[in-house]
Parts: sequence; structure tokens; C-alpha cells
Amino acid sequence: MFRPSVIALIICAANVFPVSPAFAASRLAETRGISWQPAKLVPGSPVLFQVPSSASIKDVTALWFGHEVTFFRPSGATAWYGIAAVPLETIPGTYDLLLRETLASGKSVEVHSKAKIARALYPKIAAKVAKQFTEPNPNQLKEISADKDVKQQTFASKNPQKLWERSFVAPVSASLSDVFGTERVFNKEVLSRHQGLDYAVPAGTPVGAINRGTVLLARPLYFEGNCVIIDHGQGLLSLYLHLSEFRTKEGDEVQPHQIIGLSGGSGRATGPHLHLAVRWQGIYLDPATLLKLQIP
Repeated sequence: MFRPSVIALIICAANVFPVSPAFAASRLAETRGISWQPAKLVPGSPVLFQVPSSASIKDVTALWFGHEVTFFRPSGATAWYGIAAVPLETIPGTYDLLLRETLASGKSVEVHSKAKIARALYPKIAAKVAKQFTEPNPNQLKEISADKDVKQQTFASKNPQKLWERSFVAPVSASLSDVFGTERVFNKEVLSRHQGLDYAVPAGTPVGAINRGTVLLARPLYFEGNCVIIDHGQGLLSLYLHLSEFRTKEGDEVQPHQIIGLSGGSGRATGPHLHLAVRWQGIYLDPATLLKLQIP
């Protein structure tokens, strides 16, 4: 439990604790110099929080939508950083951020801030896929159920340590054929929310890891097709779907841009492409925004 404490509000804190131009300090945040990327938060946004550091601060954590955010301080940096996400189902409004600073003296200091979540407008499209993906038979349902267990076990095995390094990179160099958050209607009856990005690439295109991490899963799944899941640490996972070939295996340590497979059209896909998804502590976030974050 966090212990309540009184924090003095200093109107000029933004000048006392300068922040990077890449960050936009919210007017709603209490004056500790707390800031974040992107400046405008919407449901599905990743968030990179920045908190000014000092010699007295030894650790920083936060509570955000019921999830603990672990902060890190790069070598030589004058600030602490923490990655989080806004749940896709969030209703627009103002939400709390509870920051906890652990001092060298052992004392804990709390800072209560607020962040505004704006409305997001996501498109709606119709798509046609094989009947087996909208009306699976009993044997296929068993396979789907088994896959669900595999994914749950995979998502549960997270590394609490930070594995990623600096900013994330695109898995391929290509235009997008679909964006995050799209409402999809398959065969006029099955409604699905698109929880990633689709890159328009032909089958056989090399796919790179978006950052450093450990391969948790590399195997075929019913809906996802040939799928690779990489653990980047602190609850951050990246998923690569519909691959035609694997170029990595479970347990491998991978680096940014390292080829982990070839694109394809396996699983529930309307044609060859790469689907990239990213999860933070079980929350799917917009990979396109994550790739734009300037992470030191």
C-alpha cells in the first residue's frame, strides 16, 4: 500500500526541472515536472512517462490503470522513464497517475497527477476469410482451445527486468494495409477489433525484431498462423503473426532488426502480410505510436 504524504505544489516546477522537447508536460499534472509521450493520449496509446531525477531519488514506480509502472534511468540521464499503455476500452476522461519516489533515506514520497484521455476514432471494415475461421468445427475448436492455453502460459511468463534498448524499430520497411483499432466484420457476422498493425509485404519478406528480447514462443497457432512472441521485459511483449517461415526458436536472445521469420499468409489472413502486435501487462497498444516514441 502507498502511504499518503503531502506534496508542495510549485508553480514553476517546469522551469526547475526542464524536460526534453519530445515530451509535453500536461497542465493537469502536479508540478513535479512529470511529462509523457505522446502529448495526446487516446485509448490504445502507449505512454512513456518522464520524471526528473535528483541525487536523493533511488527508485521510481507508478500506479496507472491499476498496473504498476516500473521506471528506469539510463546511464548519465537526468530523468527516470517508464513505459505503460492506455487500455483500448478506456472511456475518454481524466485519469489518475500515482507516482512513488523512494529516496536514499528510505522515505517514500507520493505525487498525485492526472492525465486526460481523449477520444479515438478507429475505422470499421468488412473482410472475407475461410469459413473455418468464423465457424470452426469441433476438432478445430479443440485446437483453438489448446492454443488459448499456450498463449495464456506464454503471456504469464514475463521477465520483470528491462530487456529493450532505446527506441523501438519497425519490423519491415513497408506501408501499412491496416491500422491499430480497426473494427473488422468477418464474413458479415464475426466482429473483431484489430489489435496491431498490418504491413503490406509479399510472402517471404524478412521480418526483424522490433527490439532486444527473448523469444517466448515460435510455433503455429490456429488464428495467428506461424507466430513469434518476444519478451522485451517489464511486461512488454511483441507478436509477429502469419509468418511463412521461422528464423528463430523459443529461448533465443534477439537484437533489434534481427531476422526472426519470413512474412506469409498463414492462419486467419486474407492474404500475405505481416501483423505486428504489442502488449504491455496484458494491454494491447498501438505499435505505430510505440515506434515513434523517443526512448533514451
